[in-house]
Amino acid sequence: QVQLVESGGGLVHPGGSLRLSCVASGFTLDYFHIAWFRQAPGKEREGVSCTSRSGDSTNYADSVKGRFTISRDNAINTVYLQMNSLKPEDTAIYSCAAVWRCGSTWSKLDFALWGQGTQVTVSS
Repeated sequence: QVQLVESGGGLVHPGGSLRLSCVASGFTLDYFHIAWFRQAPGKEREGVSCTSRSGDSTNYADSVKGRFTISRDNAINTVYLQMNSLKPEDTAIYSCAAVWRCGSTWSKLDFALWGQGTQVTVSS
């Protein structure tokens, strides 16, 4: 089955860390750029980070730059999002997506596949 599956979400205190994983099955992960998105209740979906096919190019939303790090291990079809210095405003459902490009804006044509999402909650 062709799918992306996220894991690693959970409850953390402000200032804590969490590492999310996005594992691809049924296709070659390195054919795609991989992006992380998040959506909080009542908020619009927000692009968080994106990595190129090889992993040699990355970008980040200003809100997470310096705190989050995206990486990929194509040998095991996995992309990671290391999240440090977490803040309550980071609370959201985080989803990964196989995309055709990494950019600051998105359209439906950019996406090949979405994962189901994993909940991240940052709370005292």
